[in-house]
Amino acid sequence: MRTTPGRSSSNVAAVITIAVLIAAAVLVPVSNLTLSSDSPLHIPTYLVSLLGKYLCFALLALSVDLIWGYCGILSLGHGAFFALGGYAIGMHLMREIGTRGVYGNASLPDFMVFLNWKELPWYWHGFDSFPFAVAMVMVVPGLLAAVFGWFAFRSRVTGVYLSIISQALTFALMLAFFRNDMGFGGNNGLTDFKDVLGYDLQADTTRAALFALTAFLLALAYAACRLITASRLGKVLVAIRDAESRVRFLGYRVEYYKLFVFVFSAVLAGIAGALYVPQVGIINPSEFAPANSIEIVIWVAIGGRGTLHGAILGALLVNYLKTYLTGAIPEIWLFALGGLFIAATLFLPKGVIGILGRGTREAIPEPAEAAAAETGKGTGKVQEPAR
Repeated sequence: MRTTPGRSSSNVAAVITIAVLIAAAVLVPVSNLTLSSDSPLHIPTYLVSLLGKYLCFALLALSVDLIWGYCGILSLGHGAFFALGGYAIGMHLMREIGTRGVYGNASLPDFMVFLNWKELPWYWHGFDSFPFAVAMVMVVPGLLAAVFGWFAFRSRVTGVYLSIISQALTFALMLAFFRNDMGFGGNNGLTDFKDVLGYDLQADTTRAALFALTAFLLALAYAACRLITASRLGKVLVAIRDAESRVRFLGYRVEYYKLFVFVFSAVLAGIAGALYVPQVGIINPSEFAPANSIEIVIWVAIGGRGTLHGAILGALLVNYLKTYLTGAIPEIWLFALGGLFIAATLFLPKGVIGILGRGTREAIPEPAEAAAAETGKGTGKVQEPAR
């Protein structure tokens, strides 16, 4: 089987991306923990946590690029899966506080004592166990995505209509989690975490370990997404994106393919949320805000839709600019972000990754090109059938 230039350059980009992430997982903690603060190579602890937060956003952007860039599913509600993963691990961290809370109540979190709750709600049971919480990080977002996707894809809801109902989903969850009687801390959310698995969350070693874990899981998720997109399943996803009706006519159960990749993407978003919460120390209903989900799409568009590594680059770049602009021009940074998105749309249709190398974009093969690559024949355009 021949290796096409596009596939070769895509493989090179994948190897570089994974190598950079693994190198970061090792070098950043080493620099933070072993080098003196006087050394120019020393990375302070606050920067380690900030970089860890960026990598969580990169994992979230990767999940959106998988469904939007390769299957054409423009979800504007992925912030919901991210927040649900964050709440799942946040509930475990709240249970780990024990008697060290403000009220010293080992049976109830502080906010429940303050609101005169008498007993722990049934859906909090089990979160004393770390393995159970980790399972819920994946199960809850995945289950919600499965139910939402099942009804949406079976009803053939696509395009802007799917985007609208996904926005409605995250907006409804935001309103629900703002309520104190939901048992998730209401407006304040979950915070004041002390430790995880017995390790102090404020310790340099814990923060370095969380960063390394985030970088490693991002590399693993990237490799998994690359395997999916490079497989025959990935070719079907691209075909669905480009001509869903033709794929359906050929006998494929399109809704199953879309459901699988949508659920997988939601699980990735949930893991990103679970990694985010211990590094920033809080999770509240604002994470469900529809604007957050729109921002994720902007990261992917600016980085380069349909390349995977472009989504990672876009998330890192935009969030760095966000950090810088909120300090330099706090009153107008949102306008700057909007201007950046407009400029990228008008002048960089392939995103930042498009100006770094033409070959990376070829990670998304056109159906005719993919078929030609398999057979070794030319790449003539597929003609529209006579109507």
